[in-house]
Amino acid sequence: MSITVEGLTKRFGSVLAVDDLTFATTPGRVTGFLGPNGAGKTTTLRMVLGLVMPTAGRATIDGARYADLAHPLREVGAALEASSFHPGRSARDHLRVLATAGRIPLGRVDETLGQVGLADVADRRAGGFSLGMRQRLGLAAALLGDPRVLVLDEPANGLDPEGIAWLRGFLRYLAGEGRTVLISSHVLSEVQQTVDDVVILVHGRLVRQATLAELDDPTTRAVQIRTPNPDGLRLALAQARLPAAEPTADGGWRVIGTTTDAIGAAAFAGGIELHELAATASDLERTFLELTADPT
Repeated sequence: MSITVEGLTKRFGSVLAVDDLTFATTPGRVTGFLGPNGAGKTTTLRMVLGLVMPTAGRATIDGARYADLAHPLREVGAALEASSFHPGRSARDHLRVLATAGRIPLGRVDETLGQVGLADVADRRAGGFSLGMRQRLGLAAALLGDPRVLVLDEPANGLDPEGIAWLRGFLRYLAGEGRTVLISSHVLSEVQQTVDDVVILVHGRLVRQATLAELDDPTTRAVQIRTPNPDGLRLALAQARLPAAEPTADGGWRVIGTTTDAIGAAAFAGGIELHELAATASDLERTFLELTADPT
């Protein structure tokens, strides 16, 4: 099952929140729905879930509108707000209410609480949960019907570093089961180790849809080097017509715009001893900021 958005537009009075947006997700992959705050991400997700009526265009899940799905909770799991529960109910009772309403076996309640790491606090009132725990409860609710499609709005919000690492692995696991996972975020660095594909939105308009690898700018790739012979390294790089090495704050050297293979071959040809030769990630955050920069 996949999500398809075609010419989706939404106006709130004179405000154009989403402008002729078209994109599609792929099963078995995590799609990052990215853009600065106010870009129209949440409005789009609400239209996908039938919570907001579009001014024009359509959003479908496996070819059908959300409202037309026979068993929506079993087909699509969504978490849009971290506080969409009664604060006086326990986590277990909150999920029991949802399971009963969606005709989902009650056995799924404790199963999903265990999946998201809330089994030990299942009988605590949700109103006393931290933001990170509320995020986990929202994810448990989304998983309750064991859906093939997940729609999550800023799921890492409020999570500590350990929680973010857990979420990253969990979403990768869900996608590995063949599910479609769509997550929104306004910070690429939060999701770049999680997503396969990106849809970037600015002022309600699509500015880029690509795989994460396609968004990667090869001109910003860098190679980290350590050598006891920096002068020899610089000469070897020049002779191989490679970019010059730049010193780093930790006493090493960095070369931008080439590969470890090229530098290794140049060092070998020049007889240069290397203590470190490692590729670093390209500056995806800079690419993202350039795409989302306000042209004014």
